[in-house]
Amino acid sequence: MAGELWASTFSLAGVALGGALTAFTQRAAQRSADRAEERRQSAATAEMRRAEQVQAIKEFLVCAQDAERAAYSRPEPWGDDEDGWMTRTQTVMTKLWTADRGVVLLCDPALEAPARAYGRALNQAVWREIGGMEVNEHLEEQKNAFMIAARASLALT
Repeated sequence: MAGELWASTFSLAGVALGGALTAFTQRAAQRSADRAEERRQSAATAEMRRAEQVQAIKEFLVCAQDAERAAYSRPEPWGDDEDGWMTRTQTVMTKLWTADRGVVLLCDPALEAPARAYGRALNQAVWREIGGMEVNEHLEEQKNAFMIAARASLALT
């Protein structure tokens, strides 16, 4: 009788231990799967965020190029195409400042000052607030600073 009790108790302890080990293993596997899913989602979010940043920088550069083109095409001294140029250029500059806000909103904060400085330099070039300096000479330093900051910003993501 004592042997049967001992065997029965030993058997019950084995079942309990086996159940506990199974539960522990399942819980560990679930936690591991949860962590893997969190890492996957984090990587997907980071990649989506980077794509948004690249798009914001591209949009800013497209608008900057349009503004530079407007600066080069400004009629001298406000001749035949004054009204048409002015209308087109105001639209171009509005798009540039909107794109600038996109950079500020979506990109690394370190990119804000270079984007703002480049936009200001473009604005000065468009409205000929650069004295006798050539447009490209006036823009070169700010354009390069923006490009360097943009590359550094994208390298962080």
